[in-house]
Amino acid sequence: MLQNAAGATGRYAMRRPYQEEHAKGSLVKIASRPVLEQFLRDWKYHNKLQPEQLNYADQFAEIEAIGFYHGGDELYKLKGVPGVWHRQCLLPAPKHAAE
Repeated sequence: MLQNAAGATGRYAMRRPYQEEHAKGSLVKIASRPVLEQFLRDWKYHNKLQPEQLNYADQFAEIEAIGFYHGGDELYKLKGVPGVWHRQCLLPAPKHAAE
């Protein structure tokens, strides 16, 4: 598990640039609708979340492709789900979700 100097772990730890959090082929859970709505309101940079992506909240999907924006921001394409997804909008799927 990642840990930064302040002791934060997981999603809040500082990571090296251009290092994905979710591997290609892994299962993820799309964040809840309130989290996606907040991201839609707050994110002012590249690859903005599109309103139609909110319809996929709380669903599971497989990572189809991974890319990086200049500076190291992770961008994900999900199998069967439209749009580009930011790391902040995805969670690791629980082990039982794959069964």
